[in-house]
Order: sequence, then C-alpha cells, then structure tokens
Amino acid sequence: MACTQMKMLPAEVVTALTLNAAAAVGRADRLGSLEVGKQADLVVWDVPDYRHLFYHFGVSHARHVVKRGRVVYTA
Repeated sequence: MACTQMKMLPAEVVTALTLNAAAAVGRADRLGSLEVGKQADLVVWDVPDYRHLFYHFGVSHARHVVKRGRVVYTA
C-alpha cells in the first residue's frame, strides 16, 4: 500500500519496515539491518525481485523465516 497509495519507492518501504521500525522502538543497535553483531532475523522470499512484494500482496511469498539465526518456518 505504501508504494501504490503513498507513492513510496520499494527501497523506502524496506527501510521503513526494517531499520526505521527498529529505531522507533529503540532497538536499532541490535535489530533492523543485516550487520555483524546484530540479531539474525530475516525472511527468504520466493519472488523474482524484491520490488515484486509491494505490488503482489495477499499471497505468502515467504519460503523461509529465520529468527535469531534459526530457521523457524519453511514452506
């Protein structure tokens, strides 16, 4: 919705959902981006390009979810 309704670019939405969200709750020092020393939380998507996610919603594209370095979901 951010891309289609608010005219945000996909890269801006990714930043808003990750690093900016972590900063908003005071945890950007250990969450929100992939860096050495930060908690390894990530999602592996089955899409041709990350921009696909913002225009094809309503379907789960997640193939793997990693929480604190451990795989917690596999499709």
